[in-house]
Amino acid sequence: MFAPASRKTDVPSALRRNLVRLAPLGLLVLAGCAGRDDLYVLLPGRAKTGALTVTSGGEQRVLDQPYAAARVTRTGKVDARVTTEAEVRQAFGPALAAQPGRPVSFYLYFLADTDEFTPESKQVVKQIFAEIARRPAPEIVIIGHTDRVGSVQYNDALSRKRADRVREELLKLGIPKVRISVAGRGEREPEISTADEVPEPRNRRVEINVR
Repeated sequence: MFAPASRKTDVPSALRRNLVRLAPLGLLVLAGCAGRDDLYVLLPGRAKTGALTVTSGGEQRVLDQPYAAARVTRTGKVDARVTTEAEVRQAFGPALAAQPGRPVSFYLYFLADTDEFTPESKQVVKQIFAEIARRPAPEIVIIGHTDRVGSVQYNDALSRKRADRVREELLKLGIPKVRISVAGRGEREPEISTADEVPEPRNRRVEINVR
């Protein structure tokens, strides 16, 4: 269940601390190796926190709240407590700094039957692209969508055209083309369900997923 990352030897502490990921829930957990005098801290997830069980010498502690912590002492005793975000950053600063940024998603909306941004999206598009450009090695997936006005074939082409427009804007910022994937979903995945041939501005969109 756990996949430990490389051990951080530059943390000034007698504790052995590793960074591991609770993969099924997509949560980050700071923990020590299996041994004595280790510290485990459960970090909050984006949607939910999940839980982590620490067992040693017949003792067991369940960490199921954000920043719940357990220390396994040299005698094998498990001491549970609640830490704070500030304490975690002080103890695990190098490990936290080494983590990639959390995935983020953005939406841009388009005028009907075009690849032109709406006035509202035009105002924020540069801010969104600047946020992406700040990441040192972003992996970007751009997915275009349409409403249900027009044929399926036409909307497939239009959704891809919108996605390509966003990609071109990213390339102008200097983001390498190899880091950008593009797809068009046409009218298949509406944000708002409608009958056929009903215009819906919220479905005329591009979704940008960045990790």
